[in-house]
Amino acid sequence: MSEEARERRPTKQVQIRKIADYTYQIPQTYKPGMHVPGIIYADDQLLEKMKTDATLEQCANVACLPGIYKASITLPDGHEGYGFPIGGVAAFDYEQGVISPGGVGYDINCGVRLLRTNLTEKDVRPKLPQILEGLFRNIPSGLGSKGKIRLTPTELDKALANGVEWAIKNGYGWQEDAEHCEENGHMPQADPAKVSTNAKSRGMPQTGSLGSGNHFLEIDTVDKIYDPQIAKQIGIHTPGQIMILIHTGSRGLGHQVCSDYLRVMEHATYKYKIQIPDRELACAPGTSPEAQDYYAAMAAASNYAWANRQMITHWTRQTLQDIFQTEPENLDLHLIYDVAHNIAKIETHTIDGKPTKVYVHRKGATRSFSAGHPDIPKDHRNIGQIVLIPGTMGTSSWVMVGTPRAMEVSFGSTAHGAGRYMSRTAATKKFWGADVKKRLEQGGILIRAASMAVIAEEAPESYKNVDAVAEVSHQVGIATKVARLVPIGVTKG
Repeated sequence: MSEEARERRPTKQVQIRKIADYTYQIPQTYKPGMHVPGIIYADDQLLEKMKTDATLEQCANVACLPGIYKASITLPDGHEGYGFPIGGVAAFDYEQGVISPGGVGYDINCGVRLLRTNLTEKDVRPKLPQILEGLFRNIPSGLGSKGKIRLTPTELDKALANGVEWAIKNGYGWQEDAEHCEENGHMPQADPAKVSTNAKSRGMPQTGSLGSGNHFLEIDTVDKIYDPQIAKQIGIHTPGQIMILIHTGSRGLGHQVCSDYLRVMEHATYKYKIQIPDRELACAPGTSPEAQDYYAAMAAASNYAWANRQMITHWTRQTLQDIFQTEPENLDLHLIYDVAHNIAKIETHTIDGKPTKVYVHRKGATRSFSAGHPDIPKDHRNIGQIVLIPGTMGTSSWVMVGTPRAMEVSFGSTAHGAGRYMSRTAATKKFWGADVKKRLEQGGILIRAASMAVIAEEAPESYKNVDAVAEVSHQVGIATKVARLVPIGVTKG
């Protein structure tokens, strides 16, 4: 079961206090064992929702893990997850800290990428049904969906080891695509040997598929530009311009990697005598064999996710080429950026005035590095890292940019999306898929989905207000607004 699908658990009242605009603190004295305070970035309405489930308690629990620095952070899209809240960020000392699969999640490297085009809504509207049908046909979606190709075990290992580079080498994209992916679409620490046979068997038929749930492929228009200079530099020129947003992850392979290593970590927690307030926070010292094996498997699953999004990008370009009868280059179908949402990284951050090597866990969180950082693509380095915050199939999505403030207060991190307001079970009880589809179409948004049940689960009302999430990020200064996008066509699993 996905974390997003779980029913919310009852929770007690967590002690919090407001310390600045949009900033709240769970004091270190709230519960025994907290090494650092909890910090929550939210407005009043977003915070009230966090109080209805275990989000705040989970934030405090993460603060109890060994080696944590500064604070356990919950971002404005925060909601209850497995162990860590979704929308949680924490950094642990490289030598004395821990690694926890609950701080990454089941859908390892679930992420989103944005393609630009030189098309306008006027160009696309007449062909929109044809485009959605072509994308739905060329990019399989839905629960358990299988990709157009089935990799051999040898080729799967190559994809796990090399990520986007494997996809490009096999004809799925352009070399420049890798330069516009976080980590260049490849974590070198990956070791396919650390991924179980069961996980590989799940991943082998799913390569190049979108999946189900909140995963989507979306045709958007530029609604409003907030920073024309940055927007122009990345190829966003005018309202009405067509953009393509792709959101998916590591499919069944990543889910299985998480499941496999949670069992390993449960034993490791006992073996290393680590005291944790919640068994879902099972972890191991970062230097231990168990943690190193998990990190190598997580990196491999991350590479798989990048390869997956790269193949979907290739078939998206191919679909539009067929419909508009011209080469993708002539449509300016270039990748702006690809960000990871569920991942752990070895990074160096300034802590107590000195550079410190840490394991940063981002669980439902987006990296938000500031201008000048060497890990940003060279052609973006003067503006900061591109941040992508997708919304729902009936609301907006945001293009933002990383900031120095994020480097100071959130380990270079910001929100990852709208965040669910109600569980999938609750959504299917409240909404009829056909009604949601009709209402969206009346608003000019066409939907192509594998089932009406998925449309009900993903009803826009089942998510938080993504504009509020973006606004909090902007006001706190952990990402700043560049452009707002709105959907006109969506394919979902």
